[in-house]
Amino acid sequence: MNLPAPGTRPRRVAAWVLAPLLTLSACGTGDGTAAAGAPASAAPSQDPVAAVRRVDSVAALLPAEVREAGTVRIGSAIGSPPGAYYPDGPDKAPAGQDIDLADAVAKVLGLKVERQDASFETILPALGSGKYDVGTGNFGVTAERLRTIDFVTYINDGQGFAVREGDTTLGTKVTRLTQLCGLTIGTGAGTTFEATLTARRGVCAAEGRKPYEVKVYSENAATLTALQQGRIDVIMSTINGLRHQAARPASRTTFLGEYHRLDVGFAFKKGSPLTRAFQAAVDHLIDNGTYARILAKWGTTASAIDASRINPPEHTPES
Repeated sequence: MNLPAPGTRPRRVAAWVLAPLLTLSACGTGDGTAAAGAPASAAPSQDPVAAVRRVDSVAALLPAEVREAGTVRIGSAIGSPPGAYYPDGPDKAPAGQDIDLADAVAKVLGLKVERQDASFETILPALGSGKYDVGTGNFGVTAERLRTIDFVTYINDGQGFAVREGDTTLGTKVTRLTQLCGLTIGTGAGTTFEATLTARRGVCAAEGRKPYEVKVYSENAATLTALQQGRIDVIMSTINGLRHQAARPASRTTFLGEYHRLDVGFAFKKGSPLTRAFQAAVDHLIDNGTYARILAKWGTTASAIDASRINPPEHTPES
């Protein structure tokens, strides 16, 4: 378990995409469009963000120039449900858990959102250049990212695996990377999944076994297509995204459980003056029940946190 960051309230962390049927998770988003033949998926109709209002005591934590400008620029990776996707096409408004949470936080702070759709791998570098104030895209908090990025957590997701429906090679659950020795794993470019697989590539050789192979895809739909066509054996992606996908029979995939949990947060350039205000806004939404209603809307209640944290240390898997 992580230790509470200074200045945060210690609370218990609760137990947390693939575009409809044929796209993958927001932790390595694609272009937000479904593959050929995949039906569109309408967003849930309830709107827990509508009732959110500005809270002066929280907005007071913003730098004066931000309050006066009245806007926050968000670089948002739009990929697939439940994180962020286009239910009615890329020329319409995005929807998803990340969209609702960012919009709710902005309303608490009295800010108007200026959202720009950006590719997942470009957002974090763009924060340092000042292009965006905040980045969203199911960004997991890792030790490597903490060197250059500040995070304000809003959910606990993580890494999991999925295979083709009916494939029993890996049994019912993957808990160790050595279970993947000799297999080909597909994952998204620039994601924590790619970093984990690369960093731990030697675990198979250490046991005298054939290494696993990693294939990286820039679009999530391509990853799932590769799985269905047998060009990869397993997908590594977000827990919530893979669960969402496996619940849709037409995806023909099976979720193989959680491998590694990660805190997920709003991303900021290092030293950003916005983090305290965003943390307080998330805590306000948790305390007044809006947060729970947003997660219930998107089916991610099991990933709820009890308090937002700034820059928590990374959970490190043992294998």
